[in-house]
Amino acid sequence: MDLPRVAAFTDSYLPTHNGVTYTIQTWRDRWHRRGGRMDVVYPGSDHDPVEGEYPVSSLPFPFYEGFRVGVPGVPEAVDSAEVVHAHSPFSLGLAGLRLARKHDLPMVASYHTPTSEYAEYLAFTRPIERAVERSAEEYERRFLDRTDVVVAPSERTADHVRDTLGTTTTVEVVSNGVDVDFFRPVETERFRDRHGLPEGPLVGYTGRHGYEKNLPAIVEAAGGLDVTLVFSGDGPAREDIERAAAEADAEAHFLGWLDREELPSFYTALDVFAFPSPVETQGIAALEANACGTPVAGVASAALADTIDQGETGYKAPPDDVAAFRDVIARTLAERDRLSEECLARRDAISVEHSVDRLADVYEGLR
Repeated sequence: MDLPRVAAFTDSYLPTHNGVTYTIQTWRDRWHRRGGRMDVVYPGSDHDPVEGEYPVSSLPFPFYEGFRVGVPGVPEAVDSAEVVHAHSPFSLGLAGLRLARKHDLPMVASYHTPTSEYAEYLAFTRPIERAVERSAEEYERRFLDRTDVVVAPSERTADHVRDTLGTTTTVEVVSNGVDVDFFRPVETERFRDRHGLPEGPLVGYTGRHGYEKNLPAIVEAAGGLDVTLVFSGDGPAREDIERAAAEADAEAHFLGWLDREELPSFYTALDVFAFPSPVETQGIAALEANACGTPVAGVASAALADTIDQGETGYKAPPDDVAAFRDVIARTLAERDRLSEECLARRDAISVEHSVDRLADVYEGLR
């Protein structure tokens, strides 16, 4: 298949660490391996761009540390694109839309994160928060209606885009996929020594510490369990998690952002990956953990209801039920060996190679 030249526009990119950044990086790498070209336009930062990366002027986002808002410009270098792919509906997504309209190009939009999740960062009361949520959903619908196809990472998210947002645009499910060559079981003794992690069961989480992810529930649910908690990543909710751990007198280690090269060791070292977030569009960290042979204790909400295969790759509790969440952590620990074997048996099925195959089909259908 002759691969089209793609211009990807994103409001989240390096050095920010999140699922969107990793997905764009991985898709771009695989696209290049297949002989295609996928350029990335992103908000300028202290990340040094490589060939095919084009930063635009940006300003700090005042409500969320570490995020930047890019000026919606279109670098001349991407003017020869054949497909435009927006990974955000905001400033650089609008720049991508402008490029697509200028040259009558097909426009794809990835639905990574509901913008309504960030309402609590912008509002001070619940009524204002609800108003922000409604406005965000209306804005998303209007943006997606102007594209040719929407890509969602899971069936649950696709249903949300179709039914809750009500877009008239076709929605295709394309999993973000996992780089299973990178995320695999590895030796962990040096990792544990380097970060001072004790012997015994480890329960942990890695990723952005956002309020919407309900991470203090991990500390609360671990009460009464003989485990050590390990948190990697950072974000505005970190102080709340640290406070909860201190008040519970829990043994908890906060590692901050790890180099990407350390993530397979982190996942492999865990006995259980704890994921109480009720808002995931796919929960790529759960799949990365599975690829390293680590089962997940999560919640049956949003995409995690499907991403975690009950009794096969982990267990799920109802959202906002700490006692049930404690039970699924305990059950996942008790069945860790069996669940790990199931996770490893499914590595090929969650591979990013399958995702890029689907992505190529989506692009081809628009040409």
